[in-house]
Amino acid sequence: MINMKVNLAGVELKNPVMEASGTFGSGAEYSEFVDLNQLGAVVTKGVASVPWPGNPTPRIAETWGGMLNAIGLQNPGIDMFVKRDIPFLKQFDTKIIVNVCGRTEEDYIQVVERLGDEPVDLLEINISCPNVKEGGIAFGQDPKAVEAITKACKSHAKQPVIMKLSPNVTDITVMAKAAEAGGADVISLINTITGMKIDVNRRTFALANKTGGLSGPAIKPVAVRMVYQAAQAVRIPIIGMGGIQTGEDALEFILAGASAVAVGTANFHNPYATAEVVQGIRDYMEKNQIQDINSLVGAVK
Repeated sequence: MINMKVNLAGVELKNPVMEASGTFGSGAEYSEFVDLNQLGAVVTKGVASVPWPGNPTPRIAETWGGMLNAIGLQNPGIDMFVKRDIPFLKQFDTKIIVNVCGRTEEDYIQVVERLGDEPVDLLEINISCPNVKEGGIAFGQDPKAVEAITKACKSHAKQPVIMKLSPNVTDITVMAKAAEAGGADVISLINTITGMKIDVNRRTFALANKTGGLSGPAIKPVAVRMVYQAAQAVRIPIIGMGGIQTGEDALEFILAGASAVAVGTANFHNPYATAEVVQGIRDYMEKNQIQDINSLVGAVK
């Protein structure tokens, strides 16, 4: 009997696979392709205290081995989310992770408190949001801000808290340790890497925002390296992501120290990607006679 169950801060997932926030809506549109019951968890799109319109278009551009996005965390706000998306996801036998975004500490706290009595399992705090009170620098780019926002969310949260780390920093271990010091139960990484594309024929930026977040296979080696470094620096569980398309990709992250993995950009060109990753991990375990997925976590030292 193969055991694919993993534990994130006391929440047991049937397997270590989920999708990355923002690449799956909140599950409804992908449920036509993937049986959500097959996933360890479903991660919702970022939810803010009020609806956000997002950035002007164009806001997505393809790149070699990936894509750039500057969606700007467009979302319907917490009221609509609670009314529409949670009841939909509750139909499935999977854990629900809500991604929370905000522009100020108060924004985050409002959403975290509102979700306290909702039937969701974990909260993922997106600290790549620009901190308006600090002149727009992302919460996740300053270790003091990482620790402070983690503490604030933890003090108001009823569910375990995952801090989603930005890779746009000099040393990821400093940010991982700051999140742990603030009381994070889990960390997830990496978010997108800041990039740019220029349309040479129009001689203008491909994205209205000029810059966007680079995701997809092109960033996977960077993501695996950062997950490995973070795993050496903290004791809390890690959800690894960045360019995962196959079971083998996912296993790289697990061997580097991730307890769970998230599939992001792959969903856009292959809506079956998450289910295929689950099966790919299972096939690998059977082939190599591995009984327990947890024995692979951080096995590469």
